[in-house]
Amino acid sequence: MQLTTYKRLMIFSGTANRPLAEEIAAHLGMKLAHVEIATFANSESYARFSDSVRGCDAFVIQSISDPVDHHVMQQLIMIDALKRASAKRITAVAPLYPYSRQDRKARGREPITAKLMADMYEAAGADRMVSVDLHTGQIQGFFDVPFDHLTAMPLLADWFADNVLEDDFVIVSPDAGGVRLADKWLQHLGEFHGLSGQVAFMHKRRSKDARNVSETKSVVGEVDGKVCVVVDDMIDTAGTLTNGVDVLMDAGASEVYAAATHPLLSEPAVDRIKNSQLKQLVVTNTLPLGPDKEFDKLVVLSIAPIVAQTIKAVFEEGSVSSLFHGENQP
Repeated sequence: MQLTTYKRLMIFSGTANRPLAEEIAAHLGMKLAHVEIATFANSESYARFSDSVRGCDAFVIQSISDPVDHHVMQQLIMIDALKRASAKRITAVAPLYPYSRQDRKARGREPITAKLMADMYEAAGADRMVSVDLHTGQIQGFFDVPFDHLTAMPLLADWFADNVLEDDFVIVSPDAGGVRLADKWLQHLGEFHGLSGQVAFMHKRRSKDARNVSETKSVVGEVDGKVCVVVDDMIDTAGTLTNGVDVLMDAGASEVYAAATHPLLSEPAVDRIKNSQLKQLVVTNTLPLGPDKEFDKLVVLSIAPIVAQTIKAVFEEGSVSSLFHGENQP
């Protein structure tokens, strides 16, 4: 007996950010496959796939937004259901990798929760992981299955090149650890747009006894009279950002913009940004932004085309890094 080999792509979505998943599927000329998702009275999650998934190449998209634990478990349960229903390959797509800031032991008796998440995804049955702009590149090493790391940097940088920047600007990292990202911005803007600028970074001191608390002391680099763009992977409570904007303006910057891939915007981020000297904040839609998180200074770009191209490349066994010209390496 001889069977002709063929592949079948199916895309599923959790409940966290279904509009993003629908947009990704639309870019591929597809519709999301149906999955029944429910919550028991005691808050436990349930998932069941309506159609046969046997032998399919399944992609499970879930933006890990608030409530984080609920959405993580929902995605894991969907993956487990696919594995038990004989899906051929299961790819977990988490635009924001959960618990990515807990990637090492900074103090005694702390967990490395980012590694725990990797173990849970693999135990659930994920054969591949896809995420966008990891907090630290070492998270890829927590997995024993392939990990495709995407980046929104070209998308964000191109927007600034088309709408804001001219020569003699400054790309600013909010701390010394983010200088590599700032360098990538500068290289991209020079190579693809012919723009030349400089890099600066801010000296930041973070509290060891409290989460989301830091103090920006000074800026290292020449920013006087220049347009500054603060670049980061995520914005949570916006304390670091707004403090940094004040430091940059005090140092003589003419205007300050900011760009980030993941807009967590936890309270009181929106009020802080509204009342700050920041000119504009540009983010992507890796996380859902409700009406309470929309304001005049916010510009949201869609990450859907990038994720869709990656899914197509993975399904067709193509190269993912070639989609980014190698710029997706952390």
